[in-house]
Amino acid sequence: MGQLDGKVAIVTGGNRGIGKGIAKGLAAEGASLTIAARDAELLTETANEIRESGAKVLTVPTDVTDEDQIKALFEQAMGEYNRLDILVNNAGAFDGGPIHELSTEAWDKVIAVNLSAPFLCSREAMGIMIEQGEGGRIINVGSISAHRVRPRTAPYSASKFGIWGLTQVIALEGRPHGITASCLQPGNTYVERIQNRPHPPTEPMMDVDDLAQAAVLMATLPPNINMLEATVLPVGQLYVGRG
Repeated sequence: MGQLDGKVAIVTGGNRGIGKGIAKGLAAEGASLTIAARDAELLTETANEIRESGAKVLTVPTDVTDEDQIKALFEQAMGEYNRLDILVNNAGAFDGGPIHELSTEAWDKVIAVNLSAPFLCSREAMGIMIEQGEGGRIINVGSISAHRVRPRTAPYSASKFGIWGLTQVIALEGRPHGITASCLQPGNTYVERIQNRPHPPTEPMMDVDDLAQAAVLMATLPPNINMLEATVLPVGQLYVGRG
């Protein structure tokens, strides 16, 4: 028996990296899943991998910057499961550079994926959860950049500050309906983008599955308890005193 038996979750950016790790963790606790991402082929591969554990997984190829596609994602998920208990806003993008050289295109791309998409997905999820009348959980994947920034990361850092603010508003507005909102702030995580670099990282890294444990904990707490925020990072990573 899993702690999430009978629960249904949507995970954006669920075909790789942190999203895949969280999806696997939720499935291991018994949740039925809808995973969404742009790469349909990789989405199918990930779903098949998760299904090997006996989990039920629906795949919906989705560009989270497209409002119509987000609405279609939730419609398909509801058509399959007829309920929603957990939303994980994980899809992310990174771009940056010196502010005086930064293009509007780069800024808009990151804000659209990292901040506007979680708003759009949360709006859909809250409508469903309020109508169900059984509460629910929204988990936003942020970054330690929401608290400790680095140069050349203006769009990314701004979006992650924004997602932390959005989380708090969702928590306040969800409170009368039993809907919680949590923000997971990861540090250095050994995702595919880093694995594929020609040179190994020099900073300490943590595995995706280790980070996913925090998201699963957020999702499995008693309904009257919320972990509003969790900063998870390798012990040796610079964070306190980070410059």
